[in-house]
Amino acid sequence: MIKRSVKALPCRMRKVKSPRQIYLAKRRNDKLTVILLQIGVLAALIGLWELAAQLGWIDPFITSCPSRIVKTLGGIDAADLFRHIGYTLLECIVGFIVASAIGILIAVLLWRFNKFRRVAEPYIVVLNALPKIALGPIIIIMVGAGSQAIIMMTVLICVIVTIISVLNGFMSVDDGKIFLMRSMGASRFQILTKLIFPANVPALVNMLKINVGLAWVGTIMGEYLVSTAGLGYLIIYGSQVFKMDLVMASTVILCLLATAMYLGVAAVERFTKRRFHTD
Repeated sequence: MIKRSVKALPCRMRKVKSPRQIYLAKRRNDKLTVILLQIGVLAALIGLWELAAQLGWIDPFITSCPSRIVKTLGGIDAADLFRHIGYTLLECIVGFIVASAIGILIAVLLWRFNKFRRVAEPYIVVLNALPKIALGPIIIIMVGAGSQAIIMMTVLICVIVTIISVLNGFMSVDDGKIFLMRSMGASRFQILTKLIFPANVPALVNMLKINVGLAWVGTIMGEYLVSTAGLGYLIIYGSQVFKMDLVMASTVILCLLATAMYLGVAAVERFTKRRFHTD
């Protein structure tokens, strides 16, 4: 009897969850609960929107409703719809990438050259406060009335915020760590690649999250100014001919595309957390 109880003890011990397993299970359950609540809230809002339109609480001619949006999308030629989506998506992604790359490069230069940064800071603040829509006519004259103007508008809206956020992250790195690396003979490039960039991985990811929203704002703003295709063009056309269902349908598609792009950046964030062990 004693031998049997001793042999059975390890099996029973293996069934007991460790504190880490309990913690991970709790995190998974919390994450699942949040996702289910998000889906539930979205479904409730869509249902309430449809119910309000059907009961006459709101005017569906102005606000549309889910059933009318689905009907409108079903009546549009699929090839034509995907052509408009492709134009807007391409312009947004190109503007997003170009603005992020240029912003990071300028932030690196401002971090490297201290006097240049001190001279340029007030101009950056002024440019950030400038309504970019005011530069629309100049942009059209400079690059023409096409996708180039829309991409340029997207870049202008995103790049200043990118510079400010990335530069603030660079300047917040502990001076003691920089001094230690210098005392060990590290070059500026080594400090940048071995200390500054790794320490600012979370800040860079947050900058990308911000740029996702700004890139869509810049793209649609550019399409408002000059476009012959794209979701912004459909919104303008729908408002001009009082097809509010088309306006709302285009807006819903924009929301879905922006969500997909944000999820892509969130995937990059999860990868960087595993790669650099950041929380």
